Amino acid sequence: MILSVIIPASNEERWLGACLSALIASDPVAGGAEIIVAANGCRDRTADVARAAIPAAAAAGWQLTVIERAEGGKPAALNHADRVARGEIRAYLDADVIVSPPLLAALARGLMAREGAAYGSGRPRVTAQSRLSRAYARFWSRLPFARSTAPGFGLFAVNRAGRARWGEFPAIISDDSYVRMLFQPSERIEVAAPYDWPMTEGFAALVRVRRRQDAGVAEIAARWPELLANEGKPRLGAGGVLRLAAADPAGFAAYAAVSLAVRMGRDSGTWARGRQ
Repeated sequence: MILSVIIPASNEERWLGACLSALIASDPVAGGAEIIVAANGCRDRTADVARAAIPAAAAAGWQLTVIERAEGGKPAALNHADRVARGEIRAYLDADVIVSPPLLAALARGLMAREGAAYGSGRPRVTAQSRLSRAYARFWSRLPFARSTAPGFGLFAVNRAGRARWGEFPAIISDDSYVRMLFQPSERIEVAAPYDWPMTEGFAALVRVRRRQDAGVAEIAARWPELLANEGKPRLGAGGVLRLAAADPAGFAAYAAVSLAVRMGRDSGTWARGRQ
């Protein structure tokens, strides 16, 4: 088995079907591929939606396994799925991401070709529905992190040597940022094939998610400060911000308003979904 795609899913009934349909329609992966849906702490039909896709997955050459855990928590779900995964390449996919047909096969080829530890992703396309979220997403997509090589939000993959960089996923907020910063920029690859990643909708949800993202980075900085050297994003500086603001005043206004609300508000300590 070459590729294991692991999808942690908690109350993802509305999004998981489209995610799995896109996966199943992907180009074949030489050497075989599997999908593992780790449904955790669900109060909806997430696991049923995953099981309903098993016949279509089998017909397309994918093995689809559904794991149900009563306990919630993304890191525990990832660890459980990792223990049963068989692939040389491990891809970790959010349940609301839509991959393009060539993406997974291209990632598998690219990572298998690397001799040492390697991390990879595709080319993200940030999507949004509301006017505010579209403006925020447009500006956010131009920031250094989103423009860096293989930022990996929503989807990242590692080869066998790369997976050996860490043991179990730690119980932290930003598992994707943690894994990415285990790799130096030279160890990351980005294939040209895209995937769609949805921005959260509405001002209040943007503030909650942004606050959670900031807390996740702060947590990594506190626990593993040495990893920050691997961030690999260029500094924007005041001049860069001004240039971006001049190019997209509406996007800058949306981003600035959310940033100000995050600074002025108090963290409630509650979990924030990426989509609300």
